[in-house]
Amino acid sequence: MALGLIALSLSGGASAAPAQPLEKPKITIAVGGKPGLYYLPLTIAEQLGYFKDEGLDVTIDDFAGGSKALQAVVGGSADVGTGAFEHTLLMQTKGMTYQSFVVLGAAPQLVLGVVKSKAAEVKSVKDLKGMRVGVSAPGSSTHMLVSVALTKAGLKPTDVSIVGVGSNATVIGATRNGQIDAVSNVDPMMTLLQESGDVKVLIDTRTQAGTRAMFGGPMPAAVMYAPQNFIQKNPRTVQALANAIVRADKWLQRATAAQLLKTVPEPYLLGDKTLYLKAFANCREAFSPDGLMPTDGPATALRALASFSPEVKPSQIRLGDTWTNTFAAQANRQYP
Repeated sequence: MALGLIALSLSGGASAAPAQPLEKPKITIAVGGKPGLYYLPLTIAEQLGYFKDEGLDVTIDDFAGGSKALQAVVGGSADVGTGAFEHTLLMQTKGMTYQSFVVLGAAPQLVLGVVKSKAAEVKSVKDLKGMRVGVSAPGSSTHMLVSVALTKAGLKPTDVSIVGVGSNATVIGATRNGQIDAVSNVDPMMTLLQESGDVKVLIDTRTQAGTRAMFGGPMPAAVMYAPQNFIQKNPRTVQALANAIVRADKWLQRATAAQLLKTVPEPYLLGDKTLYLKAFANCREAFSPDGLMPTDGPATALRALASFSPEVKPSQIRLGDTWTNTFAAQANRQYP
């Protein structure tokens, strides 16, 4: 509540008085696999100058997966992270309070598929027992999907071997050269592998329907998060970050194909603009329309983690400390 009052008092009457300076205008953001559509709002905010509009000088450090990005925030080399919401839950189990303050993804956009050489013998997730499953990085959201899916199928997460394959072109190489038997990753890589016939999809959370089928409710995906004490000490800076992401979220709701291709960096298109647009269409409904945490989203994420992580005990998690809508709500008032 105090945090909300601070943010609202900072914004109230902004048009009548000069804006107060940002506490920390130079910000480093850690992310794991920025070219993926999972993080597209971050790229849009960067490319369209939304961070600069808010007075921020942002450096984005890209890592192989979300768990590596989280390590950068914990280690202090990055100020805030952009990654899966469930990282905030896991940090509580380690005695640290991290909080999501704006949402990029309202559905996970994660796809689990089996490579074509194993497609005949793998009819369902249960058939993956003993196989090698590629994920962006161990401990990332792509790994989480595998663990939840295995648990739902009556298996243990340890019944497969997890292989880190990144989330860029390295995913394609690992899939095609026999390194892995199945892969859990994001678009545009998964659409490319699906279209080329290299994988057969087993689980698809690019849609709200697919997400509810897998997780039993709304499942928040990519968020921007930071240690709670950072948010409390730097509310104007956090508001500026939330403003930029909410603007990007809203831009994506109305962007045309031409606008998207003009804005996304050329290397992210994987040399195939048509395929990239198809990948975007496959997961367009997964992007948050307004940066707000969906109702029941945190509870769904907690249930998912607790289903396979013994260290995650729902009764010991302070769910209300893992997220706030204060900054995203103010951003929506400022950018309706």
